[in-house]
Amino acid sequence: QKEPELSPEDQSKLSAQFEKSDAAITTFFDKLDSPASLAADRKQIACIDFPTEYKTNYVPAMLQSEGNTYSEEKLLADMDMALDYYKKKDNIVCK
Repeated sequence: QKEPELSPEDQSKLSAQFEKSDAAITTFFDKLDSPASLAADRKQIACIDFPTEYKTNYVPAMLQSEGNTYSEEKLLADMDMALDYYKKKDNIVCK
């Protein structure tokens, strides 16, 4: 079943949403990787900020993008795998 084609304007909005979300996620990864980041900041990112940004902006934009080959389940599994790494590395426990 093929998704309806997006208008050029909608495709442009989607592309902008994806780029903004991708930049935010890159910033989160940079902060998680930085030894200068405070433990409280890493916990906030790993438990709240990253999952919220990823689920509410990145995944919808990715799923609607042209040529997408990912399922929502695969994208969420990728997020869990990445965050599990940081949680283990930094002993982060989300409540």
